[in-house]
Amino acid sequence: MRIGLIAIDGCFGSAIASIIDIVRVADGARGDVDPRIDPIELAILGPKRRVTTTASMTLSVDHPLSESGEFDVVVVPALGTLTAAATNDVLQSRDARSVIASLGRLDEATTRIAAACTGVFAVAETGRMHHRRATTSWFLGPEFLKRYPTVALDLDTMVVVDGNLVTAGAAFAHIDLALSLVRSISPDLAQHVAKLLIIDERPSQAAFVAYEHLRHEDPIVVEFERFVRARLDEPFNVAFVAQSLGTSRRTLERRVRAALNLTPLGFVQRLRIERARHLSATTDFTSAEIALRVGYANAETLRSLLRRERRRS
Repeated sequence: MRIGLIAIDGCFGSAIASIIDIVRVADGARGDVDPRIDPIELAILGPKRRVTTTASMTLSVDHPLSESGEFDVVVVPALGTLTAAATNDVLQSRDARSVIASLGRLDEATTRIAAACTGVFAVAETGRMHHRRATTSWFLGPEFLKRYPTVALDLDTMVVVDGNLVTAGAAFAHIDLALSLVRSISPDLAQHVAKLLIIDERPSQAAFVAYEHLRHEDPIVVEFERFVRARLDEPFNVAFVAQSLGTSRRTLERRVRAALNLTPLGFVQRLRIERARHLSATTDFTSAEIALRVGYANAETLRSLLRRERRRS
């Protein structure tokens, strides 16, 4: 497999380094796992001969972007931004526009595209993600949906594979992305590399999502979140909440879905689970007491939801 790793000035240094290290360890270890596994080649692609990452790491570019189509997989790492505004600025830069144009020219029949974190935005800019599943940094999910409303965004999953398109979550999900690429070559090799590097499997971002930090600007959703957070111990009725906020049930459901990619009830359940975990870790309350404090009369209902979340994460 030939992997082309795209790098532009300001890209996330640890993202680049983790992908390089995992792929090179996999190539070095493949003979120990199965001598029949073909060599794994990794090269740096970019719009310039040299690029500098956020960690001030300088990389020599092996191939220009015009040669991206010669690789089996092209990987777009994080752009090095943490906010929607900064991501938008980078996407408008000359280097990023060159990357987006080169991605748009790739033939998906022969070249797989992989991206993580804010690098997923660059792939989405090509239009290749219309009506396809993808993930990205959980804290930029609302902005991503606003920019690319036709993408089926899954913020719970660490790595999403949709045909020849592979996407991963926030910055250190690059590790999961790299392992996913190795796994597509050989599951045994991926498992061996994970053991060598002591990489724990993290199939979900759900455990890391702090919903109060999700960035969205919808005033109805902001008020909805404040309203339900103050009443997590009370029964939830979406019609009653909508009326209390001075809006209709349909409008509330539509606006919450657009901002958070969840139904109102789904969001409330996530908040309850988040609160339950916090109480479990910071208090001596029994499971029955915690259940009551997060709106469940039956502790078994809460335990069932927590088990379901653990299976997802």
